[in-house]
Amino acid sequence: QVQLVESGGALVQAGGSLRLSCAASGRTFSIYTVGWFRQAPGKEREFVAAIRWSGRTTYYADSVKGRFTISRDNAKNTVYLQMNSLKPEDTAVYYCAADYSGRSPRDKYDYWGQGTQVTVSS
Repeated sequence: QVQLVESGGALVQAGGSLRLSCAASGRTFSIYTVGWFRQAPGKEREFVAAIRWSGRTTYYADSVKGRFTISRDNAKNTVYLQMNSLKPEDTAVYYCAADYSGRSPRDKYDYWGQGTQVTVSS
């Protein structure tokens, strides 16, 4: 089992930047993919970005491509989501998740964190 803890959420003005962190502990050596998702009030949870734990393959939702960057530091068991040029529509609770099976990086995950709030004011 793995535990995931997100941090870095905050209130920021439109056009600003934030970096979210997802710290993993426990059975981290078996992680295949770590993903970021978000859920805005009244909306379904949506995929944001994902990264393979080994290698450099990354995946992005079209809505964040070119603005967000996902990266990892395996030595720290941490995945980051750098968010630039933030828009009010990026406001949501952001969750990280871990997959152990190499399934679809856009929707199949085994463990989830508790989330961190990102609010972008206009």
